[in-house]
Amino acid sequence: MKIKTIITGATGMVGEGVLHQCLRHPNVEAVLVINRRPCEVQHEKLREIIHKDFHNLSPIEGQLAGYNACYFCLGVSSVGMEEADYYHLTYNLTLHMANTLARLNPDMTFCYVSGAGTDSSEQGRSMWARVKGKTENGLQKLPFKGTYMFRPGYIHPMPGMKNTLTAYKVLGFLYPVFKALFPKYVVKLEEIGQAMINVTKRGFDKPVLECVDIREAAALMP
Repeated sequence: MKIKTIITGATGMVGEGVLHQCLRHPNVEAVLVINRRPCEVQHEKLREIIHKDFHNLSPIEGQLAGYNACYFCLGVSSVGMEEADYYHLTYNLTLHMANTLARLNPDMTFCYVSGAGTDSSEQGRSMWARVKGKTENGLQKLPFKGTYMFRPGYIHPMPGMKNTLTAYKVLGFLYPVFKALFPKYVVKLEEIGQAMINVTKRGFDKPVLECVDIREAAALMP
């Protein structure tokens, strides 16, 4: 099975890592990234669309068919945001794009980067966790071939990436300690990318992948 995937959020830390993992993987045939600004990566597998308004995909909809995977790494921090704004940029944006892709690509596997602590009940006190939980629940109702929710905690960065967050650069040397003390909450960035590729090819027995599950999925044999 050859994978043709759409990636969002490639100018962020997670999306950049997933992009590079896809570009070097032999089973990934083509990658389309959709960004608000150029990712500044060139590769024979890669095509890029610069599009500012993810709430209105009609200008680019004709270019979104023919893909069997989407690795949705786009997201915003909830820090300092009102719930209505965060809801609009998280739930509304994600579900609008996912509905469009499900209509155009019914054989697609959709992988969504959520976060450890996401609230599937949608009833908890944490605003971001409720909104992420509602987003996950909404995605799982769509008619994709498969939908997988990725919930990383601490993400160990990949070397050489341009968009690694400062905190992760500073704390990177502590990864062995974090993994020993908190194995349920740490994962390597390359494991996220590899897990997405593997669940696209083979599926997985859980729709929601915590860090332990992400590592397990990344280790699956081709």
